[in-house]
Amino acid sequence: MLQYRDPAQYGSRSMEQILLGVQHAHPEVRFNYYQSNHEGDLIDKIQEITRLSLTTGGEEEDRYAGIILNAGGYTHTSVALRDAVELCPLPVVEVHLSDISRREPFRRVSLLTDVTITQIIGLNCYEEAAAYLLHHAS
Repeated sequence: MLQYRDPAQYGSRSMEQILLGVQHAHPEVRFNYYQSNHEGDLIDKIQEITRLSLTTGGEEEDRYAGIILNAGGYTHTSVALRDAVELCPLPVVEVHLSDISRREPFRRVSLLTDVTITQIIGLNCYEEAAAYLLHHAS
C-alpha cells in the first residue's frame, strides 16, 4: 500500500521500485522479500530464518546474512515481534521511511531498537540498510 501513503512522509517510490534499487546497487547478492499485514506471519518468517541460521549445513541459497525489517505499526506495539527479533542470531536492521521521532507520540517509541543492530530512517533506508548489513556481515 506504499504507493497510496502520504508521499511527503513515505516518498513516491513503490516497494517494487525500492527493491529494484536495492538489487541494482548489489547485483552480486540475492535478496529475499517478504511482506505481510499479519503479525504472526512476520514472527513465523523471522523464526524460520532463525532456525535456518542455527542449523548446520543446508544449502547456500537457504542461508541469510541478515534481515532488513520495516515492522510498520508493529514497531510500536508488538512485544511478540520484538521477542522473535531478539532470538534471531542474525543482524537485524530496523528501517522506517518516515522519521518516527517526528511523528505522533505513539509512533516515537520503538520496541525493536534495543534488539536490532541499528535503526535507519529516511527515504533511502532500504539501500542504506543493505549496504550496512553487507559491510557488517562480512
